[in-house]
Amino acid sequence: MMQILAPMFALFALTVAVVFRLAFLRFGAVRRREVDMRFYLAYQGSEEPDQLRIASRHVVNLFEAPLLFYVVCLTTYVTGQTSGLLVGLAWLYVLLRVAHTYVHLFNNVLILRFRVFFLSWLVLIALWLVLGLQLAFSGGG
Repeated sequence: MMQILAPMFALFALTVAVVFRLAFLRFGAVRRREVDMRFYLAYQGSEEPDQLRIASRHVVNLFEAPLLFYVVCLTTYVTGQTSGLLVGLAWLYVLLRVAHTYVHLFNNVLILRFRVFFLSWLVLIALWLVLGLQLAFSGGG
């Protein structure tokens, strides 16, 4: 049953790495005077360089759909509905999010990024459907 939690910790680790990378990039940009430090008071005035804007958007993205991933994993755990299929789908979701991060932050090929993102959504939907079916056929856990 605990194995459903491991993918959550992996996605959390990815999120932490991306947040720290963004902080490192921002500090470097301020130090190199590519961005005025005052920009970060209200995110107004000048603009961030594209690399920072992309990294910043990606951090936001890791707090959107993945929230539904954390909820489905916790619901799976709390209801005792952990199955090999759900754990496998959870790991597949994490792998797709890692791939999405790599594509978005390091080469940003739009069609590839979209495909990986779309596949991650299909896996997330599958997670919810499988959990829903398991709950329906088990009498709710």
